[in-house]
Amino acid sequence: MIKESFSPEQTESIGFEFGKNAKAGDVYCLSGDLGVGKTVFTRGFAKGLGVDEEYITSPTFTIINEYTGRLNLYHFDVYRIGSIEEMDDTGYEDYFFSDGVCLIEWAEMIEEIIPPQAVWIKIEKDLDKGFDYRRITYGGK
Repeated sequence: MIKESFSPEQTESIGFEFGKNAKAGDVYCLSGDLGVGKTVFTRGFAKGLGVDEEYITSPTFTIINEYTGRLNLYHFDVYRIGSIEEMDDTGYEDYFFSDGVCLIEWAEMIEEIIPPQAVWIKIEKDLDKGFDYRRITYGGK
């Protein structure tokens, strides 16, 4: 499935819809180049879950940020993870198989440990359609 966005606000709104429809135990995997809007999408996703945090940031250095909403949101950024063994140190299984929702930026780097039912979301630019255009493709792996 594909959604199109022509502004950061639309990308956030698309994220909001995903968050609004998320269920306990869901895992969402985000991929896309640096600066493509993964964190903008995540901000909307968090709002859709009812997270009442003003600043949703990418946990680039902390690996995991936790937010409380109608369901807990576990926001991973695994860009700096060098191996699956490093993921073991995070206790990722406690998050992946919890009653919260996981959203993982750069998930393709840890693909071998992602649960098979995860939803994969790829965000891409297409400068021919404008600077703020994003194609958001989603579904199973």
